[in-house]
Amino acid sequence: MVRLVLGMAMALALGFGGGLGGRVVQAQESEGSATEPGGTISAIAVEGNERIEAETVRSYLSIGVGDPFEGRTVNTALKALFATGLFADVTIRREGNALIVRVVENPIINRVAFEGNRKIDDDALTVEVQLKPRVVYTRPRVQSDVQRILEIYRRSGRFAATVDPKVIPLPQNRVDLVFEIDEGPVTGITRINFVGNTRFDDSDLRTEIATRESAWYRFFTSDDTYDPDRLTFDRELLRKFYLKEGYADFRVISAVAELTRDRDGFLVTFTVEEGERYNFGKIDIESKLKGVDVEALKPSLTTFESDTYNADEIEKSILAMTDAVGNFGYAFVDIEPAVKRDRGKRTIDITYQIAEGPRVYIDRIEIIGNGRTLDKVVRREFRLVEGDAFNTAKVRRSRDRIRGLGFFETVEVQAEPSDMPDRSVVTVTVQEKSTGELSFGAGFSSLDGPLADVSITERNLLGRGQDLSLGFTISARRRELDLGFTEPYFLDRNISAGFDLFRRTTDFQDESSYDEESTGFGLRSGYSIAEDLTHGIRYGLSFDQISDIPDDASRFIRAQEGDSIKSVIGHNLLYDRRNNRQEPSEGYFVGGGQDYAGVGGNVNFIQHTLRGGYYYSITEDFVASVSGRVGHMSALFGDDLRVNDRFFLGGTSLRGFETSGVGPRDLTTDDALGGNIFYTTTLEISTPLRIIDDVDLRGRIFTDVGSLFSVDDEGSEVADVQSPRAAAGIGFSYVSPFGPIRVDFAQAYLKESFDKTEFFRFSFGTRF
Repeated sequence: MVRLVLGMAMALALGFGGGLGGRVVQAQESEGSATEPGGTISAIAVEGNERIEAETVRSYLSIGVGDPFEGRTVNTALKALFATGLFADVTIRREGNALIVRVVENPIINRVAFEGNRKIDDDALTVEVQLKPRVVYTRPRVQSDVQRILEIYRRSGRFAATVDPKVIPLPQNRVDLVFEIDEGPVTGITRINFVGNTRFDDSDLRTEIATRESAWYRFFTSDDTYDPDRLTFDRELLRKFYLKEGYADFRVISAVAELTRDRDGFLVTFTVEEGERYNFGKIDIESKLKGVDVEALKPSLTTFESDTYNADEIEKSILAMTDAVGNFGYAFVDIEPAVKRDRGKRTIDITYQIAEGPRVYIDRIEIIGNGRTLDKVVRREFRLVEGDAFNTAKVRRSRDRIRGLGFFETVEVQAEPSDMPDRSVVTVTVQEKSTGELSFGAGFSSLDGPLADVSITERNLLGRGQDLSLGFTISARRRELDLGFTEPYFLDRNISAGFDLFRRTTDFQDESSYDEESTGFGLRSGYSIAEDLTHGIRYGLSFDQISDIPDDASRFIRAQEGDSIKSVIGHNLLYDRRNNRQEPSEGYFVGGGQDYAGVGGNVNFIQHTLRGGYYYSITEDFVASVSGRVGHMSALFGDDLRVNDRFFLGGTSLRGFETSGVGPRDLTTDDALGGNIFYTTTLEISTPLRIIDDVDLRGRIFTDVGSLFSVDDEGSEVADVQSPRAAAGIGFSYVSPFGPIRVDFAQAYLKESFDKTEFFRFSFGTRF
């Protein structure tokens, strides 16, 4: 009898360097080949199965009892069994008219483990792999999971990572699967090269892309690791840069990242074709909108004939015209720049074509991305409500107000068509940021020496927009504890309300030969009179004590030793047109206030202050500003002002001079007496410094001018002059991973002989 045993070379090696091995069964001569035609199948027997029922195995076959013996159908049945993934090996043979199916089952996974992974934890890897406990083991699935794990590491910048799967056999046809991982180092960018650039150096182009070369100081960023998506973004950044510089024909031919031989870094090469530089030719506007005067739109243009071609200016012109047309109620205007290129003259004519659009109204306002901040906190900053006529200027102002909250990393406001043609859906997309702040401050001067302060602030308490702060300051001369709370929309009305509690102990021995203790509280409230005009009122009550006055102190200081109760009511008015209150680049503000002490207590005076500032963008990077303050106060009912109530000048209020370093002074004791009148003016130019890539370093040059003078009871020993004092200097600020750092160097160039100066001031902070 001739018997043919059919095998298939699809057996799965379970070991990967150790474990069970598959086998290939060759055809053998025997009585009655399974592929020999003739006869019908009388029975199908299953052998070797342990977990899988014989009937289940038969169900996968494409033949059954009563079917004829044919080689084609037997081969099809064999492939069907292997396709189930349940078997490591299958053989089919014929014995008489019976068909014998012998199987070797794939093992069941008992446990999946990871070894060697330190940067990515087990939970993150377990989610990604397909194989789990109690799942049938197959080699294709293992290979797939290896690739998944490698992809995870590549996304984190570790292209040198390797994964070696190990199979540990267990009784009852079970296995443990262990992925041995060698994570390797982070695969950085060893070098970024540019080919084909003649107009700009490689160093210039490196500053324009997001990818950075690896450096020791980039331990808080991943921009120096290879990311294919970032490389695609870099191509677009290069294109925008060249289009801004006038190279309208520019294109990136290729962007290739090659892994070094030792797999520890990438060599990135951009091949570019710069083309020729163009200027703007004729600039024109065509409009089909009714009631819109084309001439009225031309002042919105930032593109001018003969200027260097700049794609950014075209975009700015389109946005400016969209805003201008939006004020007429047209929300969905389509402004397209028609370009006519003259390669011979190297000019590009631009015609802005404005298509017709319907007048629309706001259907609804949707807010996306505010997982923590309540919707109403965002909505109350809108200058529009559902049902209002669409107005681009008001939408833009709403966006600026939301950004001004300081709760969000990014704020985008877009108008989209609604289901009805005359309706618009305004979508606000925000990305929240940390609003809690843990601040540490430090300073140094020849007067104060070192000082430190710690404050905890939450500017968006429970997502309600409330502000809560707790601060503690300690130095060689000062200890201060403050608690403050602000509700910006008291009783859901556009009225802010808050309170402050404080306890302060200050050693003024070096400046004025006394110590002061002050304990009290304050109440405050504010509201908007107009869009940019706000008014606030406040009340404060404090218990003050002047003590520890030495015998050789100024007679003016000794006369004020003792306790006092100060009850003050005041108000302030502010008109603010800055585009950003945190870091303004354009706009201005002006404000003033008055305080009256005498609503109870035993201290009586009236105080007036005025402040203002103007900001102007010289270029995209350089911002110039001028700001100033002035103040005047006088005692009432014939009393003299107490030294702790007067104005003092210096330190942060007049850089280049120590705290209380300017103003009336007792020359015999060198005690600062404070003054009743002061003024300060600051001129400053600031700009980002791109000395080190990816470091948010800003520099500034400044000059401060000011003076403090006038005391109530002057004597021959008192120096009290109105002459201006001035200092100039440079400063640097850096938003580090640990928080903002600020350094100022200032040299006084207008001063009096009795003034106290300082050259250096430093502070730092951090946020959570």
